[in-house]
Amino acid sequence: MPTIFRFLYKVLFDALYHFTEDDGWAMASHVALSTLLAIFPFLIFAATLAGFLGADQFADTAVHLIFDTWPEAIAEPLAAQVQQVLTVPRGGLLTISVLAAFYFASNGVEALRVSLNRAYRVSENRYWYHTRLASLGYVLVASVIFAVVSVVLVAVPVAIGIIGERLPWLTDILTTVSDWSLYFTVLILVVGLFVVHLFLPAGTRRLGDVVPGIILTLVAWLIGGIVFAFYLSKFANYTATYAGLASVMIALVFLYMVGVIFMVGAEFNAALMKYRVRYTLVRGGPFSPDRRRGLSKPDHDADV
Repeated sequence: MPTIFRFLYKVLFDALYHFTEDDGWAMASHVALSTLLAIFPFLIFAATLAGFLGADQFADTAVHLIFDTWPEAIAEPLAAQVQQVLTVPRGGLLTISVLAAFYFASNGVEALRVSLNRAYRVSENRYWYHTRLASLGYVLVASVIFAVVSVVLVAVPVAIGIIGERLPWLTDILTTVSDWSLYFTVLILVVGLFVVHLFLPAGTRRLGDVVPGIILTLVAWLIGGIVFAFYLSKFANYTATYAGLASVMIALVFLYMVGVIFMVGAEFNAALMKYRVRYTLVRGGPFSPDRRRGLSKPDHDADV
């Protein structure tokens, strides 16, 4: 077996073994449930903040940014419920219900942090209030980003119409660019994965340390989404089992699958970093075979 394949086999085996040993399956269910419970509080707080900032089209933008990367059979029922929730008039920004939604939304971030700490094999050394404030900060930043994006997506068609009147030859190009909402959603997803892997868990990691696991996550997410959508269309009948809760259970199972993929991606990064360190020590470290042979030789220069 070539060296590179042997190396990848060891890394994958180590990642999957550590995932199982660290209760990865249970942690994935924790991430799935926490994420599902955090989606609506996050959207309620973000919609209130967006309304305060003047982003009135937040509901449509949020539905696209969150659910465009989900299979349609899963996203469509939830998207309809989300739009109903977000179109309900609410009080001011600093009401008890909105602040409670702000806090509960941070629980999803906390679940990701705990799972990533396990996956990256690090112990949390920050105080609980520090991590909670950081999670609240992530929710606030994400809400502002969603609000800004909703304003941009409203402004872009207007700008395209004005430019198209003055420069008709740019109309086709600008129309194509304005239809890239899915690519924009994927871009936000990728940037979010980088931020979460680099800054959410304890310890420090370099950009190159997290790239392999993120690529693995995105590829597995794409394949898993296609397979899960095919399974729903051909075999599954959740309505017969869960009746009116079918859409929620489908979303929960999908998020569980995504949670497993997300954690395996982090485990892959951790295993890769572990074997890189081991490779460095074997090849050039103080305990490498060459160094040991060099230390065992008599120092002739010292006798001169």
